[in-house]
Amino acid sequence: MWTARVRKAAERALPPDRLLPDRQPAFVSSWVYVFGSATLAALVTLVLSGTWLALEGPDWWHTSRVGHFLNSVHFWGVQLFFFAMVLHLWGKFLMGAWRGRRRTTWLVGALAFLVSVGTGLTGYVLQQNFASQWISTQAKDGFNAVGIGAFFNVLNLGQMLTLHVLIMPAAVVAITVVHLLLVRHRGVVPPYDAAEEHLSEELG
Repeated sequence: MWTARVRKAAERALPPDRLLPDRQPAFVSSWVYVFGSATLAALVTLVLSGTWLALEGPDWWHTSRVGHFLNSVHFWGVQLFFFAMVLHLWGKFLMGAWRGRRRTTWLVGALAFLVSVGTGLTGYVLQQNFASQWISTQAKDGFNAVGIGAFFNVLNLGQMLTLHVLIMPAAVVAITVVHLLLVRHRGVVPPYDAAEEHLSEELG
C-alpha cells in the first residue's frame, strides 16, 4: 500500500535517532548555532500572541490594557525574530551552510526570510497609526510601479489582515517546518576548521 511506502521512505530519510537526537556534535556548543533556535522561539511567540490579537479584533489592542500589552509583546517579538533571523542567515552564509549537500536547506531558509519580510510588511500596515499610513502609501507607490498593485493592495485593510493573520504566517510556519526537517536530515553544518574525518563523513 502507498501508506506503507510513504512510511518506509520517511523512516529512511529521517530515522527516529536523527529526527529527535539526544546528542549533538561538540562544535554545536557555539553562539553562532543559537540564533536559529532564538528565531524559532520568537516565531512561536508571534504565532501565539498574533492568534490572540486576531481573535479579539483590531479595535481591542487599541482600547484594552491587555490588548496594549499583547500588541507590545507581538511587536517586540517581531524585532527579536528578525534580529535573530538576520544573524542566523549571515552566520550560516559566512560558515558556508550549503556545504555537504545542504543547498536545499540553505535555499529554504532564505525563502523563509523573504516570506517573513512580506509578513512583516502586512503587519506594519495594520497598526492603524501615522507610521502605518506612511508605510502603506509608500509601499502602494512601489507596488504600482512594478505592476502588482492591483493584486497586492496595501491600502485594503481586509486584504492585509487576511494575509497577515492567515496566509503568510501559514506559509512561514510551513517553510520553517520544511527547513527544520532538512536540518535533521542533513545535520548542522560543521565549521570550516572541523576535523577532516567529519567533513568526509558529511560529504559521504
